[in-house]
Amino acid sequence: MTAQLGLGTAQFGTDYGISNAQGQVSEDEVRLILATAAASGIRVIDTAANYGDAERVLGRCWPFPSPFKAITRTIGLQEGLDRLEARARRSLDYMGLARAHALMVRSAEDLLGPHGEALWGRLQKMKAEGLFSKIGITAYAEDAPALLARRFKPDILQVPASVLDQRLLKSGVFHELEAMGIVVHVRSVFLQGLLFLPREALPPSLAHIGPQLSRVRRRLAEAGADPLQAALSHALNLPGVSTVMVGVTSAAELRAVLAAAERPAPRHLDWDALALECPFALDPRRWSDPVVHTPALTAA
Repeated sequence: MTAQLGLGTAQFGTDYGISNAQGQVSEDEVRLILATAAASGIRVIDTAANYGDAERVLGRCWPFPSPFKAITRTIGLQEGLDRLEARARRSLDYMGLARAHALMVRSAEDLLGPHGEALWGRLQKMKAEGLFSKIGITAYAEDAPALLARRFKPDILQVPASVLDQRLLKSGVFHELEAMGIVVHVRSVFLQGLLFLPREALPPSLAHIGPQLSRVRRRLAEAGADPLQAALSHALNLPGVSTVMVGVTSAAELRAVLAAAERPAPRHLDWDALALECPFALDPRRWSDPVVHTPALTAA
């Protein structure tokens, strides 16, 4: 079954300097984006406590009645369980909601530490109170997502995946999660805009992957596909994935994403050959210098 698009909101609350040279999205534009999303059938909205003012912006810009399912994330466990719970409740206030669709643990590392069980217990408590319909985990490929799912049995698991980053697909993780009945969301489908960045614009820490990116673009061109179409086709057809998160900075960008998502998947394309074989490049947390002046189509 083909996944649905969801809308990320990092750009609504911060300048998001890694991939948005335009600066924070204005509230007028946020309203246009949300109206376009609602009209197109997008229902999942992904935000977080650490997305600057994004939750407050959403609270001021939602259409009413809102057709959206709002997902937000916890703050870091280092701030303490009581503060974490209080901040999750405040997220609802900021968004103007009595309840939200889901609360996600921001970092799998918090669950794997000595207070992980207590943290998960707090989320279960808030779910039982009816504040959040679902609880889940935001993870990276290095966090062993399938093992996390077996241990905590989340309603939702969100992981990065893209045509450049096929690690979870090739290792069979998506099939494992599907067999467990876990709802899977994917993010970083454009890998912070790296898929669109010309080789000559790569920052020094990523210059070594220039030849690989050039080969990816050449293969796409030979198959008659553009990077946006290929990235979305790949993500929307991942096994067991229900929602693919994308971030935009304008309604026009969202319309471009929607149009690309509607196009047929490229034929005669060797998808496996498009994957980058460089763990460093696949983890933006490790990049020593940010990608700049990339298209604003980014990870959620």
